[in-house]
Amino acid sequence: MRRGIPRGFTLLEVLIALLIFSLGLLGVAGLMVVSVKTNNSAYLRTQASFLAQSMADRMRANTGKTNSYNGDYDASTAADPPCETGCTPDQLVERDRASWSQQLVGSLPNPRANINCVGNPLGTPATSGASTYDGICTFTIQWTEAALEVAEDPAAVPPQTFAWVFQP
Repeated sequence: MRRGIPRGFTLLEVLIALLIFSLGLLGVAGLMVVSVKTNNSAYLRTQASFLAQSMADRMRANTGKTNSYNGDYDASTAADPPCETGCTPDQLVERDRASWSQQLVGSLPNPRANINCVGNPLGTPATSGASTYDGICTFTIQWTEAALEVAEDPAAVPPQTFAWVFQP
């Protein structure tokens, strides 16, 4: 018996191939969504690290007033700096606190930060702002971001935290 010459795909074969191709595209789309969310999370963590390093550098420039940087930072502490140039060490602390709070609010979603330094500046009042510091400081920066998992209650998603201990 002689078989006929194949003349192409049947409609059923085309539909099955289309179904398999569509499932593959759905998998790729899901992978892209996860990729974008994790990329954004890494970006925000990098911003938090950059902000912590920025404030640490400011504190090193005014080491005699390191304990004055202690406290909470958020949108309520973001204000206009009290001075631009020629600041005293105390004015410099206020300027750094206000500027850093503005950077926090501009770089992270719903940020809250805390700086806690334990130690004493060494030196005399004449070296205020330039003396060394014999303690350590702890930075804790928190922010909220979209979670990879879909939560029933978005408010239940825990904040992301960046914590850093350093010596100025």
